[in-house]
Amino acid sequence: MSGSPHSDRPPIRLTRRGRVVLVAFTAAVTLVGLWLTVGPGAFAGSGGGRDGTDRPARTVVVEPGETLWVIASAADPGADPRRTVQRIMDLNGLGGDPTLRPGQEIRLPAE
Repeated sequence: MSGSPHSDRPPIRLTRRGRVVLVAFTAAVTLVGLWLTVGPGAFAGSGGGRDGTDRPARTVVVEPGETLWVIASAADPGADPRRTVQRIMDLNGLGGDPTLRPGQEIRLPAE
């Protein structure tokens, strides 16, 4: 005898369909876990503000000489302007180029 009683069995192989089912199941479990951890209201499109009511988006039109810092400070005076600037950049897709142009309409994050 040379080792394990199962040494004469071939290794288990997954078919293509088996791999697809395994990946789909793993993705579903991961998404449900994230949803339970973060909360159902944290995903985009889940509707409304923190209190569950829909608020109209606030927008501003950029004036000559205005910067994101100025707009962020005016939009939420009590908050850290750095965080508000980042939220404005994320909301408006300004990731790589935060340059503003006069007349540009910028969406502001809900308070």
